[in-house]
Amino acid sequence: MRCVHALYRRSVNTWSAVGAAFNVQHQRLEHLQKNVGLFGVSELSAPAGFQVAQHQALREAEFLVHRVCSHPPGAGTVDTFDQLSDSLCRVADLADFIKVAHPDAAYREAAEKTCIDIGTVVEKLNTNVDLCQSLKNLLENEAVLDTLNPDTRRVAELFMFDFEISGIHLDETKRSKAVALNVKLLDLYQEFLSGSQLPNTVEKRFLPEHIRHFFSIDGNLIQIGGLHADSPNELVREAAYKIFLFPNTSLLLSLDELLACRHELATLVGYESYAHRALKGTMAKTPETVMKFLKLLTEKLSDRTSKDFKMMKEMKKTHSTNPEVMPWDHAYLSSVIRTEKFEIDPSVYSPYFSLGACMEGLSNLFTKLLGVSFQTEVPKMGEVWSEDVRKLAVVHETEGLLGYIYCDFFRRPDKPHQDCHFTIRGGRLREDGVYQLPVVVLMLSLPPPSSRSPCLLTPSMMENLFHEMGHAMHSMLGRTRYQHVTGTRCATDFAEVPSVLMEYFASDYRVVSQFARHYQTGEIFYAALDQVYHGKPQYRSTTDILRELQEKFYGLPYVYNTAWQLRFSHLVGYGAKYYSYLMSRAVASMVWRQCFLQDPFSRVMGERYRREMLAHGGSKEPMLMVQGMLQKTPTIEDFVDALVLDLDVNVKPPV
Repeated sequence: MRCVHALYRRSVNTWSAVGAAFNVQHQRLEHLQKNVGLFGVSELSAPAGFQVAQHQALREAEFLVHRVCSHPPGAGTVDTFDQLSDSLCRVADLADFIKVAHPDAAYREAAEKTCIDIGTVVEKLNTNVDLCQSLKNLLENEAVLDTLNPDTRRVAELFMFDFEISGIHLDETKRSKAVALNVKLLDLYQEFLSGSQLPNTVEKRFLPEHIRHFFSIDGNLIQIGGLHADSPNELVREAAYKIFLFPNTSLLLSLDELLACRHELATLVGYESYAHRALKGTMAKTPETVMKFLKLLTEKLSDRTSKDFKMMKEMKKTHSTNPEVMPWDHAYLSSVIRTEKFEIDPSVYSPYFSLGACMEGLSNLFTKLLGVSFQTEVPKMGEVWSEDVRKLAVVHETEGLLGYIYCDFFRRPDKPHQDCHFTIRGGRLREDGVYQLPVVVLMLSLPPPSSRSPCLLTPSMMENLFHEMGHAMHSMLGRTRYQHVTGTRCATDFAEVPSVLMEYFASDYRVVSQFARHYQTGEIFYAALDQVYHGKPQYRSTTDILRELQEKFYGLPYVYNTAWQLRFSHLVGYGAKYYSYLMSRAVASMVWRQCFLQDPFSRVMGERYRREMLAHGGSKEPMLMVQGMLQKTPTIEDFVDALVLDLDVNVKPPV
């Protein structure tokens, strides 16, 4: 971002409140106050409160189901459906975050039980015939439909879609089967996600003594919990790859069962495959379109990919006696090539990328683009799950308070090493006319500040921060009437557009252009693998499928007795939609070049961006939002060309 140096070259004694809050080691908490409970939910001052909150949500849901089933159809029908969704989501979404982030195991376990219990209730509601009939009465009544605005009508159709993909049209026996499959999938998701994060263990004697210290040693055992892809030691990378990806038989069976259940559920409710079911309502719409996109992109990038691998092979000759580029070499050699080619020393720029400087820069950027700024607030007793969590109020210059962002940025024991955005409470217009403010959490894995130094970010860390903040601002700036479609609750291949667009603001090509995006091989392979896994049954192992696609889309050889797919946790959350990262990047690239490249601080374009893309959440067809922003209808070929152009620009040396 071109504003980086202008904003970050400053003496430490001139930080704003926002910058200072993120650069200090400790923040002041109100310990003498009454415990207000997590996120200010009074019931959650103790783990047992999850059961209380869950009971209250289920009672409210029961009341709302009765109300909507006993009232005539109208706009109030959609309002009640949304209120029903909100009553369950307010507890389930909060629990979904706490089960992975809270340092207290008792809280995590209570939250996980609540997630499962409410998830089971939701699946049953999605096959409740009387509840569905109340919505059908609305959608089949043309006179009433004509009185609804487009957003209300679309939300009604989205709720009906939830019923349809759950098998509401089936007979009672098959509906019960659909519910059972959905409930079973909840368990399989948890089983696969948990297993995909576990380290693999080997006896010390299997590793050369001189590399053992690179890994975690427990007595006579060595634990390997990652790929060590950035290690300059080739033997460390090879050992980590082969051991971490060693096939786990029970997890392979779990993945097989997960994919089989998804396919059975999809065909049961009338779809050719799970991918066809998952892609309905997205920008791509069909698996055929996704594969066309991936194959066309692969073809367009084939020459560049060949040149990249040739360069890596030449580089490896100078570092190893084995010139063959293996899967464990890719990330490391890419990094070495970029560093040597552009001769950028991280110590030159890292002092300017303190976390506080980046947060202050983001606040200034949003002020210029959108009239929005951050204000720090001191959390009350019990409001946050860790003392290093910062709370931000997001304030518009004329509209006032828009919502809250809780920033859980720093590493700590038992915290997942992942960067993500969690919706805790969606925005919606309440029955009393007051707007329910959105609440989100941004989770990063940054080194905490010390007493001597603030947290310093590498350019990739800064890019991740901007990416996740793009999601947060999508949640803050959407002012939808219904929480069912608020913020990031939209088509998956559109939801990543605001976050990827923020990466362009984070990138000052004159300084950090060496960080070229290497999606041309890995990301296409991952997306293709995801599509085939969720297509029609292949009647062969997931490893055989991976071997074939890796050679076709990745260009690197499969390594015998490894099962990378067991570490691909996105199969759960992004089933048949992993391509979304690529398609969203294509859209974001087009928006950046057409609307912000000339002036990244343009208020006119900032307001158009909010009006056409951020404001609607999922209440508008995603392609219509893209058309409104770009003022044209892009094709698959346009998306591919945007990614290719994006790559060409990023590999040019700095000037």
